[in-house]
Parts: sequence; C-alpha cells; structure tokens
Amino acid sequence: MALRDAVMAALLEGEASGYDLAKAFDASVANFWMSTPQQLYRELERMAGEGLVTARVVRQERRPDKRLFSLTEAGREAVRAFTAEPSGRPTAVRDDVMVKVQCLDAGDGEAVRAAVVQRMEWATAKLARYERLRQRLLEGRSEEAYFAEAERIGPYLTLLRGMAFERENLQWGDIALRRIDQRLAARRGESREEDVGREENKAHEEGGRAGGAAGPGRAPRP
Repeated sequence: MALRDAVMAALLEGEASGYDLAKAFDASVANFWMSTPQQLYRELERMAGEGLVTARVVRQERRPDKRLFSLTEAGREAVRAFTAEPSGRPTAVRDDVMVKVQCLDAGDGEAVRAAVVQRMEWATAKLARYERLRQRLLEGRSEEAYFAEAERIGPYLTLLRGMAFERENLQWGDIALRRIDQRLAARRGESREEDVGREENKAHEEGGRAGGAAGPGRAPRP
C-alpha cells in the first residue's frame, strides 16, 4: 500500500483542499495510516500530474485562493484496482515505547513507567476524539440503522478498528503499569537491604578498628 491509496480513500468523502484533507486525514485515515501535511501536499501534486485527481481553484477575498481536489474517473478506477489487489503482510509496528519496555530491566524503570503513562494519556485522548467522530457519523441513529442507511460504511468500520486499538493500548498499559510497579518496588526493597548491609559492615569494621587500637590484653577505656 502507498500513501496515494490512503489519499484516494480520504477523497472518497468528496472534494477537499490540501488543508481540509490533512485535517480529515488526521481524524479518520490516521487511525491506520500516518502522514504529515507536507507529505500529503506533495502526493496530491503527483496524483494530479498522473490524472488521478483534478483540482479547481476557489477564489477567496482577503485570503489566498485555495485548490479543491477530487478524484477523477481514473482515480476511482485506481481505487477499484487497489481493493482487488492481494493484501500483503501487516505493517510491522515501530514503537519506541515498546523498545523501552523491552529494556526495562536494564534501564531507568521510572522513565519507562512515565513513557507508558504518557502513551495511555494519548490513547485516552484519541478515544475521546474517535467517539466524537462516531457520534457525528451516526447522527443520532443506532449502529444498525447506520449500517442499513449510510451510503458508505467503510469509514465507520475503520473507525471501530481504531477505537479497538486504543482500548487495547489502555488494557495493555494497565497490565504493564501494575507489573512495572511491582518490579520497581522489589528493586527499592533490594536497595534498602543493600544499604542496611553496608551500614552493618561499616559498623562492624569501625568496632574492629576500635578494639585493635586498645591493644592486646587491654580493655578500651570507658
């Protein structure tokens, strides 16, 4: 899959400017394909050059003119061709938090814990945003009514997948935090035991030196 396929999927919603498409991309397509606005703009220009999209200029007063992009018939044929292609292997997850968790036992446990907490906060925020989008799509209908009446159900299905992914992130985060806290508590206990042992050894060594200073056969002065 290429970025252009995700762009064409977003343009199925209707014509959009590069700016509007970037916002829509972030709210919907981004739950399964990430891209920066700059990448989107460059891809739109390439697609226009290949005849997959067309652009019309909208004049605006006191603001720069904007270009609205829409799929051409060639673009819609490309969408149909893409959906007919065999799907490859799922994209490998590249997540720095997972690498940090992998290194937990040799690294800074508190910092790793903070990274997990931050990831859970992001997941909570994304879930709230997805839920607002879900309510907009439903427009007061039940899911059954939506699936029966909506012109397109694909966006809703991919939204449900994004919501399930973030819920799973929160589930995993709860488990991870509980186990990390157990490990950190155990480390602190071991550290305290080591400190006590060092203090006992130090006291023993000082007592030995004091006894030696009194000389053989003589008790130390009170």
